[in-house]
Amino acid sequence: MPTHARKPLVSLVVPFHDEDEAIGAFFAATLPILDSIESVRFEIVCVNDGSRDRTLDRLIAVAAGDPRVRIVDLTRRFGKEAALTAGLDEAAGAAAILLDADLQDPPALIPAMIEHWRAGAEVVAAKRTNRMCDPFMQRAAAALYYRVHNALSEVEMPENVGDFRLMDRQVIEALRALPERRRFMKGLFAWVGYRTAILEYTRAPRSGGRSKFSGWRRWNFALEGITSFSTVPLRVWTYVGLAFALLALAYGAFIVVRTLLFGNPVHGYASLISVVLFMGGIQLIGIGVIGEYLGRIYHESKQRPVYLVRRRYRAEREAAAAPASTLLQFPLKRTHAARRRTPMPAGGNVAARKASFK
Repeated sequence: MPTHARKPLVSLVVPFHDEDEAIGAFFAATLPILDSIESVRFEIVCVNDGSRDRTLDRLIAVAAGDPRVRIVDLTRRFGKEAALTAGLDEAAGAAAILLDADLQDPPALIPAMIEHWRAGAEVVAAKRTNRMCDPFMQRAAAALYYRVHNALSEVEMPENVGDFRLMDRQVIEALRALPERRRFMKGLFAWVGYRTAILEYTRAPRSGGRSKFSGWRRWNFALEGITSFSTVPLRVWTYVGLAFALLALAYGAFIVVRTLLFGNPVHGYASLISVVLFMGGIQLIGIGVIGEYLGRIYHESKQRPVYLVRRRYRAEREAAAAPASTLLQFPLKRTHAARRRTPMPAGGNVAARKASFK
């Protein structure tokens, strides 16, 4: 039996959206690290999330020269959460590592993740200890968001822990079994639980290009996270309504008593208009909060797929021997059907994993 057949397979899942400028640096930094790890085999699942530049062409060129690279080309931009979902659906390994292409999360942590996984951790998450490369407002907003989310939600998200993590096959299957379409992956990672090890690192600047996550997208992403894991905003407006009702009752009683004792002199309408406008604003905000939750129910009820795949690319086995001058022209095999996977047996995977490394 070949030696590599006894090694477990680990899937590296990487979403790409308009990362033409970062692809070269990403593979130059990542492939040598993967090659240096002899205890496991790797596949690299590249998810093209509706890129409009040459990202797909460059990924095809890389796949033609390295049979470990597979490409999942989505029909349009579905967003990073959907791209990660697609990558996990395609991953065939006993574990999967989620990694961004901008190299802000260092591939150099992959060997340590593998070691913790071998030791029995089912999730190995990477925590940013220093985010000085990010703008001040972004850091402040992120810190505030984690505090607000953890205060409102029953599921606590560890602060400064992003998508960069290793997950065992049973964790992947648990995530894939969740039926929701509007997916907030960081929250889902925290929700499924499992034994988790934390690795700390200092975040680096982007290797190329610029972030595609605008301020408006970040705001909507934050709302998505809160409404996905908390109903506290709905309860808050119940309490706000109750408080205003009690105030109105007390004020009404005061007016009745004052009128009976002192008469009812006519006043101007300025204070009345102010109160009406204020209450109208409060009501509209409450309706907006309810609308957020109704919108989620509406989207979930349609049961549309999280993503659609236009095409899958994978190089033929002979691609590894192809000369560099033919990489762009090398034929790629197009696959349509998802591969059948045999899930790791629950409860016995840690012992089996340790045995596979002996």
